[in-house]
Amino acid sequence: MKQQLTMVKKHVMTGISFMIPLVVGAGLCMAISIIIGGPNVSTAEGTFAYTVNRIGSLGMTLVVPVITAAIAYSISDRPGVAPGLIIGLICTEIKAGFIGGIVGAFLVGYFVNWLKKLLRNVPESIKGLVPILLIPLISTFVCGLLMFYVVGQPIVAFMDALTNFLMSMQSGSKFVFGFLVSGLAGTDFGGPINKSVSLFANGLMVDGILEPEACKLLGCMIPPMGIIVAYILARKKFTKAEKEAVKACLPMGICMITECVIPLAMNDLWRVVLSSVVGCGVAGGLSMLMGVGASVPHGGWFVIPTFQNPVGYVICMVVGSLIMGVLLAVLKRPLKEDEDSLDGLGTSSGKAAVNLDDIKIEEIG
Repeated sequence: MKQQLTMVKKHVMTGISFMIPLVVGAGLCMAISIIIGGPNVSTAEGTFAYTVNRIGSLGMTLVVPVITAAIAYSISDRPGVAPGLIIGLICTEIKAGFIGGIVGAFLVGYFVNWLKKLLRNVPESIKGLVPILLIPLISTFVCGLLMFYVVGQPIVAFMDALTNFLMSMQSGSKFVFGFLVSGLAGTDFGGPINKSVSLFANGLMVDGILEPEACKLLGCMIPPMGIIVAYILARKKFTKAEKEAVKACLPMGICMITECVIPLAMNDLWRVVLSSVVGCGVAGGLSMLMGVGASVPHGGWFVIPTFQNPVGYVICMVVGSLIMGVLLAVLKRPLKEDEDSLDGLGTSSGKAAVNLDDIKIEEIG
């Protein structure tokens, strides 16, 4: 069971790795067009800003087909690409969205693998037709009909219900929702919880709901800044090794590489995680109330000017960083006399990373 879940995660992460550059490129084009032409740029036909907006819009229509094809490719190799693209387009057509694309990708991938086994003993005279005719035709035909009539319908109903729920939230529930998204994103600093939240927020962003993406980004950007604030307020509570690790937080935090927090968290787990969850959560709740939205899933501080209400985002990030930093500075225990001379980052993590070269960096989606 554990091995199967690992494979599912591998396939999904392959799809996301294909999707992120597309979303970043297309999303930034749309954001730049709004900066140039204003919020109504999509109706200003014939202008330069409108053309840039169309480039981004057309790119965004490819997001679901690309992730569907990439996951299908990860499962079944090249024969899964063509039907995966078509199933992704069907998901876009019926408004099954990002979730539908992922479900459709697994449907295509495993169906193609089944077809490979079924057709491996065909006569030599038609073997050459298997990869270029039989598999694409049969898999597209069968999976396409299943997505239209069976698999896609409950997904469409779920996406409609989720969209209506998010749109109907009042101030109190908006704050709670934002707190949960940002707080969970700030729990494990690029780990599986963070990536699960990223997958959820990225899916909503692709479907045009931008506020959860901004909450997710706050959960990724605040922890390094919160560590810096805590160090400024209570540097005497940091060991020499921790002080070295803090140096990596500013440059890596600007680039939204949250993993720089892991060495410090491993040395003082519950205090760092609790402070991060509270700081990120409050910032996410405020972000939802202020209507902050993000149309790009990555890029760190460099993409903040392209956000919906960027000033509000900066305010939320500052507030969250201050809350996390102050809370951690208060909670962090004073050093014992012999602790400041430790070479590592404490006993709970053994020999932990203290330099940039020691830190394993993974991309956050």
